[in-house]
Amino acid sequence: MAARTTPGIEEHPDIMALRARSERATVTPAAQAMEGLSLLAGLYLAASPWIVGFNTIPTLAVSNLIAGLAFAFMAVGFGSAYERTHGMSWAAACIGVWAVVSPWIVSGAGPLLTGGVIASNIIVGVVAFCLAAGTAMLGRAELRR
Repeated sequence: MAARTTPGIEEHPDIMALRARSERATVTPAAQAMEGLSLLAGLYLAASPWIVGFNTIPTLAVSNLIAGLAFAFMAVGFGSAYERTHGMSWAAACIGVWAVVSPWIVSGAGPLLTGGVIASNIIVGVVAFCLAAGTAMLGRAELRR
């Protein structure tokens, strides 16, 4: 069998440039801070039913748990493989929006909603949205340079 003489797709100059650009976008202190804060926001969203005390609303608790873990996993992905995951940052922003509106949408939560439940979800949802939008803008800012 003959030895391979042409480089593979992973060694293509355009792919190498894309990876270098993504690496530059994620090594800045601002990007690392956003990744860390995103991970914390996701973990808080997942644990908030037990922290705030609304684990007695099982549908909202499960919604927050799933959304929070998904957001945290996305934050880890942004930090470790930004060149392949930056497109999902808009999905992460949607999770932030979901956290804000879910207390009113999730069935069974209405009569048991308290100020703490609403405030917790709104604050973490807005923070998650802003962090996800900031992560999405990292790639665009690096592209403009």
